[in-house]
Amino acid sequence: MGTRQIDITPVSTPLRAVFAISRGAKTQADTVQVRVRQGAGTGWGECVPYGRYGETVETVTTAIEAMRDAIEGGLTRDELQIRMPAGAARCALDCALWDLEAKLSGTPVWQLAGLPEPKPVETAVTVSLDVPEAMAEAARAIQGRLLKLKLGGADDLKRVEAVHLARPDARLIDDANAGLVPAEFPAISRAAADLGVVLIEQPFPADNDAALERRPGPVAICADESAHTSADIQHLARRYDAVNVKLDKTGGLTEALAMVRAAKASGMGVMVGCMVAGSISMAPAVLLAGLCDAADLDGPLWLAEDVEGGLIYRDGWVEPPKAALWG
Repeated sequence: MGTRQIDITPVSTPLRAVFAISRGAKTQADTVQVRVRQGAGTGWGECVPYGRYGETVETVTTAIEAMRDAIEGGLTRDELQIRMPAGAARCALDCALWDLEAKLSGTPVWQLAGLPEPKPVETAVTVSLDVPEAMAEAARAIQGRLLKLKLGGADDLKRVEAVHLARPDARLIDDANAGLVPAEFPAISRAAADLGVVLIEQPFPADNDAALERRPGPVAICADESAHTSADIQHLARRYDAVNVKLDKTGGLTEALAMVRAAKASGMGVMVGCMVAGSISMAPAVLLAGLCDAADLDGPLWLAEDVEGGLIYRDGWVEPPKAALWG
């Protein structure tokens, strides 16, 4: 089949609007794309460096570059899990190797991975953190019926109330990114179901979530910042009802599959999530959504420009990736 060649490309893409969460705001998406070529096949991967783990575009690019000889020498996906830690750099390489295998074998990734046959996926669409009135206005403009509200401030309950009033037809996910005001959590939790909330995501920091072992209220609590890999599942299951699995954190589709299956085996619900990134980053997660209870894969909708032939979004749903894009 010939030798492999790897290309590494940092990409910076402006956003259509400011993306604000409790920890700050961004106006551009910074990712690293990887292309692995072998014979007639080309595999693509893309990752988002995650500052929580000390990652930057520069550190991720350096980590991928350090694997060049091994990848070009034929390193397998299983060997990659041992040679690299979970994180963005491994994610890009792992996903590129999945895509490359699909291209060379003529067998789609969903079959290689034992996933259900792909079909359109309902995705949450994010309402960026803002004052209640602005969030309500943003919610009215979204055609989908599953909305993720970014929270993190003294007016959180007012934000949820305003969005529910603007979109009483929508199901809401409250996502605090560990920034929920503790004094407001009981009120939000008690009122959640009546306000259309179906999930509350990461209300408190990962190192301060012990109170969730006695969590009140009728709405499920989902781990995000507290969740990293499948090794965390047993601990998380004592505090959370569900887990948000993100490929950039797990280190790619290989470990994400293991994490989803471990969570299911522990009785947890599973949401597959994303960072703000384009369709190459999102495509593996869209396939993984076939095993999950919910999806939050609206990353490309925030970009001013996506890759050519990117994922198709319509009315809150995303189509499976075409083989020419990924998988």
